[in-house]
Amino acid sequence: MDPQPHVFGPVQMLTIGFEGSRFKGEILPELERLKGAGVVRIIDLLVIRKDETGSIAKLTASDLDWEEATEYGAFIGSLIGLAQGGPEGFDRGAIAGAAELADGHFFDEDDAFRLSSAVPPGSSAAMVLIEHLWAIPLREAIRRADGQELDTVWVTPDELVRYGLAAALDEDAAGPS
Repeated sequence: MDPQPHVFGPVQMLTIGFEGSRFKGEILPELERLKGAGVVRIIDLLVIRKDETGSIAKLTASDLDWEEATEYGAFIGSLIGLAQGGPEGFDRGAIAGAAELADGHFFDEDDAFRLSSAVPPGSSAAMVLIEHLWAIPLREAIRRADGQELDTVWVTPDELVRYGLAAALDEDAAGPS
């Protein structure tokens, strides 16, 4: 019997910036708490810290072991290959994706260079691919009910404020009713 393939949850790429080196103070412990609770898994993490003189320190981390990383790479690669080359591209994409993630990291030296170029002295930035494990059972329940996801939008409080401001401007422009 073939082993059950890993089911992957939705993945979010989050990029954050902050002054100094505050990532380890609160952000990393919160990620660890969420990981421990089985809510998320870190597919890849890249943190760049640039001191006042411009010297750069880099931190990388992943929760994936080699087997999981290559399986995840094959999964991503096969989907990209299918989109680019149809059924023939599926297998080529899986092989390329597995090779790409064989080192355990999605982010590469080009990503580190781009991020470090964007970070001003005395600041830090982090890019993290977060797999949302909590969403897997919900997605499976939707599938069992023969439902399908039509759209996914993350709405932040800032977006709600912008929406409210835009609505107020529209009402002002329309004049009294």
